[in-house]
Amino acid sequence: MYGSGKLFIGGTWVEPAGTGTIDVVSPHTEERIGQVPEGTSGDIDRAVAAAREAFDHGPWPRMSPTERAAVLGRLSALYAERVQTMAELVTAEMGSPAWFSLGAQAFMPQMVLRYYVDLAASYPWEEERQGLQGPVTVVREPVGVVAAIVPWNVPQFALMLKLAPALIAGCTVVVKPSPETPLDSVLLAEWLTEAGVPAGVVNIVPAGREVGAHLVGHSGVDKVSFTGSTAAGRRIAEVCGRSLKRVTLELGGKSAAVFLEDADLPTAVGGLMGASLANSGQVCAAQTRILLPRSRYDEFAGAVADMVGALKIGDPSAADTMIGPLASRGHRERVEGYIRLGQEEGAKVLVGGLSRPLDRGWYVAPTVFADVDNGMRIAREEIFGPVLTLIAYDDEEDAVRIANDSEYGLAGSVWTADPQHGVEVARRIRTGSCGVNLYSVDPATPFGGYKNSGIGRELGPEGLDAYLEHKSIPRKQ
Repeated sequence: MYGSGKLFIGGTWVEPAGTGTIDVVSPHTEERIGQVPEGTSGDIDRAVAAAREAFDHGPWPRMSPTERAAVLGRLSALYAERVQTMAELVTAEMGSPAWFSLGAQAFMPQMVLRYYVDLAASYPWEEERQGLQGPVTVVREPVGVVAAIVPWNVPQFALMLKLAPALIAGCTVVVKPSPETPLDSVLLAEWLTEAGVPAGVVNIVPAGREVGAHLVGHSGVDKVSFTGSTAAGRRIAEVCGRSLKRVTLELGGKSAAVFLEDADLPTAVGGLMGASLANSGQVCAAQTRILLPRSRYDEFAGAVADMVGALKIGDPSAADTMIGPLASRGHRERVEGYIRLGQEEGAKVLVGGLSRPLDRGWYVAPTVFADVDNGMRIAREEIFGPVLTLIAYDDEEDAVRIANDSEYGLAGSVWTADPQHGVEVARRIRTGSCGVNLYSVDPATPFGGYKNSGIGRELGPEGLDAYLEHKSIPRKQ
């Protein structure tokens, strides 16, 4: 059994204020694999108080960036030694296939941490400017106590997008993991202690929505960083807006992969495994609207269906499994509801559908819908599962129009034999990122969305900017 009977607050493991517990159930076996205490509002109060004390009076914000980087460098080294352990834990708690867990759920978080450790040496923490009225020193200071609210789909990656820059900046943090995936944060707490992160700098309280809302509205919190649904993001923005609390929101997506007429079929179709179906489709940046030219529609559609139909489904810990279970029973029901809806809307199922591929576990069949109109709900709403919608377009202008005809603007891709032309098309698509002949998230570059996909950016220097306030100090010579 994984987990802990205590909460990580103030640098130690403490008894929870309540008696509730969170059972973690394997999406593959449907059996309990771990348990943690269910945090209460009282536990949040204690965690915020510990973070507040560590920020207002502790050493962490008063260390130089170089000194903070040295501590986090030790954490990065520990993480690098144990990526396999973290990957296996995330696979166990939320069903991520082993190939994806090792890369995105463990190795990428460590890369993000390493990136910010290295960035600390070159980042312009302080600069001299010649103002219009005399010399000015511009300094960047930590924003304060940060509430980091983490989703269940990529729990370590989403956490490290917040934790690494916040800590390098000199902030202190209260982490609220999702109740579906609290185990990886418990493990990380042990590594934080081992690396020498001072008491109170990071506090971890697994809890549900109501307790999360208490954290968002807490007067001791200076900034909220949230990854999750657009509906929840709107509520958080409203709360933060009332007190002018700083906020970063990384929300939903309904991204498009645009196959141009000259796209190489094996490259484009093969690329969908990473761009559209990674983590069994449970990725906010998944490109699940596949835009195909009418001149090659049948050719491309058949190849996509063949690729998806050949994917191995099963035990997520197996090295050759490409599609694992969905993270929870309720989420499987939600995704199956969209598959049912797509059939009712008149879309054609090329592969997959409502038949469950395994008798045990929260599996759905990877599904490809053809003859989809961009106005259908399956083309407009985030399904968050292995469900692709194939949409025909007339010409390049039409493809760009359809790609941009969405309330979201998180990600996308363009597939073409002419990469330079692909960049020109990508520039016209209103999303925070858009790959050409691939889709990837690079720790050195900003990630986030336009429109209803969020506010602000994570990763890159921009991700560090989000945890800093700028102060001008003019002086008279």
